[in-house]
Amino acid sequence: MEESMRKRLVATKNRYEEIEKELSSDDIGSDIAFITKLSKEKSDLSDAYELFVKYLALESDVKDSYEMENSGDPELIELAKETRKENLAKMEQMEADFKTILLPKDPNDDKNIIVEIRGAVGGDEADLFAGDLLDMYGRYAEKQGWKIQMLDASPGPSGGYSYVSFMVKGESVYSKLKFESGAHRVQRVPKTEASGRIHTSTATVLVMPEAAEVDVQINPSDLKIDTYHSQGAGGQNVNKTESAVRITHLPTGLVVACQTEKAQLQNKAIALQMIRAKVYSYYQEQEDAKRATERKLKVGTGERSEKIRTYNYPQNRVTDHRIGFTINQLDRVLQGELDSIVEALIHFDQEQKMLEQEKKDNA
Repeated sequence: MEESMRKRLVATKNRYEEIEKELSSDDIGSDIAFITKLSKEKSDLSDAYELFVKYLALESDVKDSYEMENSGDPELIELAKETRKENLAKMEQMEADFKTILLPKDPNDDKNIIVEIRGAVGGDEADLFAGDLLDMYGRYAEKQGWKIQMLDASPGPSGGYSYVSFMVKGESVYSKLKFESGAHRVQRVPKTEASGRIHTSTATVLVMPEAAEVDVQINPSDLKIDTYHSQGAGGQNVNKTESAVRITHLPTGLVVACQTEKAQLQNKAIALQMIRAKVYSYYQEQEDAKRATERKLKVGTGERSEKIRTYNYPQNRVTDHRIGFTINQLDRVLQGELDSIVEALIHFDQEQKMLEQEKKDNA
């Protein structure tokens, strides 16, 4: 094992055991926030800790096997060699696994998300495509056992959505969908195209981790809250009461709106969740810029040239341009079978992080 890797694993093991002592100490007190923080850190370290403990046990067995060879017993000597060979193979695999386990974890990976989809370039066809993307993510969420809560929507005049936002709740949602942010391009023949000519349109997707109050501090005086009459379906409640809520974060100019619930208080609570997520993501981007690390996946303006992924209907093809990944199963992808794309993006991201870590270790 490389010395730099061993040092990191030893530090991880020591920290894990230190946290265990703190959590079992009588002096831990009743600070729920502190206990939660320690428990989260312990959970994050557990995979590396448990694997390293197994690795050390195998390492000890390998050392013992050399002593067994001095016994003079042919059977023991043969057993020692066989056992050592098996253990060294296991250790080699573990060392490969450590490279992934020790990668810096995104603190947002376990969070729920808020997603915004907008029809961008292509008029009505872009709105229709935005609706298709909403359906695609909805089906994927269902397959994952996640729940979707609609937050706000502006239906397109010919169907689909010019804008729609929703929350996805479940296990490790952000870790799987965080790479979906960007301009998605569709190439297909619109239903209204009599000549059968293929059109190109785009819709933008923005994925934001849900932000708790402890994640971002927002001064209430920085918020401008407006109420207005709900629009669209809603029966007799629509346009009779000012139940819809719009919140503007004055320092950044970020705006959110919610009109999905009948009660103004419920819409306000949802809008506050949305503005927290937006402000949190905004300041995260600012920090990334300070460290001169451009976000790999951004929303952009929705121009065709900024595409991150293309959905080509005539060829039944989906291509993610960031990693050069292509799959000729567009029909299945639109039914929510996104696993192959999601896994390819996660694998690529891990490879990039490993390369960065190797550079640091060799510096």
